[in-house]
Amino acid sequence: MGKKIITMGEIMLRLSTPGNTRFVQSDAFDVVYGGGEANVAVSCANYGHDAYFVTKLPQHEIGQAAVNSLRKFGVKTDYIARGGDRVGIYYLETGASMRPSKVIYDRAHSAIAEAEPTDFDFVFIMRGADWFHWSGITPAISDKAALLVKLACEAAKRNGVTISCDLNFRKKLWTKEKAQSVMKPLMQYVDVCIGNEEDAELCLGFKPQADVTGGKTDAAGYKGIFEAMAKEFGFKYVASTLRESFSATHNGWKAMIYNGKEFYESGKIMFEGRYLDGLRNGKGTEYNEDGNVIFEGEYSNNNRLNGKYNEYYETGKLKFEGKCLIGEKNGKGKEYYENGKVQFEGE
Repeated sequence: MGKKIITMGEIMLRLSTPGNTRFVQSDAFDVVYGGGEANVAVSCANYGHDAYFVTKLPQHEIGQAAVNSLRKFGVKTDYIARGGDRVGIYYLETGASMRPSKVIYDRAHSAIAEAEPTDFDFVFIMRGADWFHWSGITPAISDKAALLVKLACEAAKRNGVTISCDLNFRKKLWTKEKAQSVMKPLMQYVDVCIGNEEDAELCLGFKPQADVTGGKTDAAGYKGIFEAMAKEFGFKYVASTLRESFSATHNGWKAMIYNGKEFYESGKIMFEGRYLDGLRNGKGTEYNEDGNVIFEGEYSNNNRLNGKYNEYYETGKLKFEGKCLIGEKNGKGKEYYENGKVQFEGE
């Protein structure tokens, strides 16, 4: 059964040049409606969840077209307030080869930027919800929108809703000083924080010990910053996508997540085995960051070891072999020194 997921932000009218033409070369624009939080709602709806998008849109036909663009993907629009004068617009010129893409915003005084707290009943909206997602773009568009984010987070917390935030710094919307003055207080509500190295530095004041200007995607420099962010704000998870740019249309991507104990980087196998209802079930193998096997065994009874299992040193050398019964060591076992000699044998 799908979860009730709430996202809130601004859905905009995107006018993009056809293909890779420049603004000055184009006589027409392609029309698409979208936005960071709206796109998340669409993705969640595609995964079978009950995804709701919260925003404010004008009553006129362009506002209705934006609503319809969400509905066709299965996003629920029950909580969209109607009113105001404008749908925010941005113009996109898609990059080519070494020429980067260009974006021009025309979003000042949009309906959601001018929305009032009385436009939304956040207590009702968050009732029965499982997850609430917002991004740093929303509080950046206006002080009124920043207040809406705060009120939504407060209502979500009172209802026990998990809150995620994509920091998503936009220099065309605000300065780093303004961003930090608004974003830092909002972090007290956040359970899952998402952002890249620039977002973390400009929104929250954390600078990674990594070469991010050289186009590298080495995740090692992010471990310290993830730990510091989780410690200061109490995040349950910190995640980031790392991009290596080859051209305007060709990028390499990695992802990394920290759960308060361990770091996981995409592209590396940390566990290989079967799952049943989200729990390990059957034979499974764990690996360290170097790709060496550090543990293998059989799982059952709610994710607990049950049967033969082996532990290995970080170098891949056998450390212990024995049996478990419902998560507890049971029966004969052998423990080895790293040089392979038996250190202990018994029950």
